[in-house]
Formats: sequence, C-alpha cells, structure tokens
Amino acid sequence: MTSKLEQLKQFTTVVADTGDIDAISRLKPVDATTNPSLLLKAAAMPGYAELLKQSLEHSKGDVGLACDAFAVAVGAGILKVIPGRISTEVDARLSFDQPALLAKARQLIALYEQAGIGRDRVLIKLASTWEGIRAAEVLEKEGIQTNLTLLFSFAQAQACADAGVFLISPFVGRIYDWYKKSTGKEYVGAEDPGVQSVTRIYNYYKANGYNTVVMGASFRNIGQIEQLAGCDRLTISPELLLQLSDDQGELPRILKPGNAGEARQQLNEAQFRWASNEDAMATEKLAEGIRQFARDQEKLEALLAAKA
Repeated sequence: MTSKLEQLKQFTTVVADTGDIDAISRLKPVDATTNPSLLLKAAAMPGYAELLKQSLEHSKGDVGLACDAFAVAVGAGILKVIPGRISTEVDARLSFDQPALLAKARQLIALYEQAGIGRDRVLIKLASTWEGIRAAEVLEKEGIQTNLTLLFSFAQAQACADAGVFLISPFVGRIYDWYKKSTGKEYVGAEDPGVQSVTRIYNYYKANGYNTVVMGASFRNIGQIEQLAGCDRLTISPELLLQLSDDQGELPRILKPGNAGEARQQLNEAQFRWASNEDAMATEKLAEGIRQFARDQEKLEALLAAKA
C-alpha cells in the first residue's frame, strides 16, 4: 500500500504551505504558497540571512521594497525545487484599497520578471475583500493570475468565481476553530464546518462550470484533508504532509465533479456586503486574518529595518 500522501496526489494537486525550501525539497509538492507569517518565520532561519541582506542592499534602504524583494527571493528559491507555481501575497494592509492592491501586485510581478521568472509561474495572493476581488478581476485580464485567500464565506467564493479569478484558498481550520470555540463541540469527519464549507464551494463551482480552482487551506489535522480528497488542490503544512507520508492506510476520493450544487447566483456589491454581514464567522475571521498578516508584515519590516 502506498502512503496516503501518494494516494492523495493521484486526484489532488498537493501544495506546500511553507517558505522552508528544505522542507519543500523533501516533500516534493507541485506548487507552494507563502504569506507574511510564513515569510516572518523564514526570516528568522539562519539559512535566509544572506537573502535578507541582499534584499536590503538591492532596495537601497527602502524597507517596504525590501520586504517585497525578500518575498520574491524566497519565492524564486522555492521555484527552483518545484515544477509548478509559487503564490506570493500582497501586503494585507492594502486589502481595502483597490488601486494600491493593483500597484503592489504589478510591482511583485515586475520583481519576479527582473529575477528572470515569468508571470506564468506566479500567483498573486489577495485577501477576499470586495476590493481584493475587484483588483483580481483587473489583474486576470492583464495576464496576472491570482489566488484569493482568507476566504471563509460562500459569498466570497461566489464573487471570486464571477470575477474570473484563477484560484481561491478557502480556509478549513480557521472555520473549524471558530465553531469549536462558539459551540464547545469537537467536530470530526464530514460534520466539520470547515470541511462542509469547502465541499459546498467545490460542488457549486463544478455544477455551474466555473474554471476557478478550489484549493483548500489551513488544516488542523489530516482528518480534514482526508474529507477533502479529490479537491482541485490542497495546500498543506510540512508537518501534516509528513503525517500523510507516514500513513499507509487507504485514502478514498471524496470530492469529484458531478455532485449536486446550488444554482448560480451573481452578487452585486450590496448583496456581497450584506451576505458577509450576515455571516458572523466569516466577518470575524476575515478581519482577524487581515490583522494577523498585517502585524506579521510589520514585524518583518521591523526586522529588516533593524538590519539596515
């Protein structure tokens, strides 16, 4: 019997949720994704000291630009050991400013192109705010493909699909955390609210012929991953990838095209904002996620400023 990781790879594209190039080299995912929190962890690793120094030197003391340069340098390093794409995140503090999101996304792509990496190997990550989704719609038309992250609600998924974004990252573990805290209940298997959210989105996309890729993210245990086997992509931490690699049990495919999904509904801005307002979990987790990524971005800037 092959490992659960190898079985999963038969029907789901596996993505590494880390900035650790050594871990990626060992686990051999197709794609990889980073965010400000993962970049902050990477910056603390001795192996990245030289990249930090080079990022500062090339940015001539501009700490904001140095952060972008470091993110691209880490991404470029990861691309040397994976066959697919790297997702690089735009500063979360810009999440409600569409023009600023566009400018930063284009800057990141320019930095990658200066490093000799084409936009076909990069996904720009944006928070799934209304402004982030609208920015992604513009970028997609420019040939810059996007990964819409911090996605917690069905309304966010609907709007992303209608905007023609390349990929969404619906979060599983953070939804599970919210419901466990609010109800005091331990959720397992198919009753996990995070699993149910991704399953609903996957079925809606397939039933309505959307091309947007569904990439489940933010897992707390391999049970959640097992329940989403068959999802287009899953981005998984090195720790959980190792658990899957060590488990020789059978892994059946759960998600597949052809299941019943809800009828297509296109939301305007007012409908999107009302649906978001009505979903307490999604409202709280989106705001919390943006704040967390913003704080980690500020810590990374502080770390670089101290070295300048």
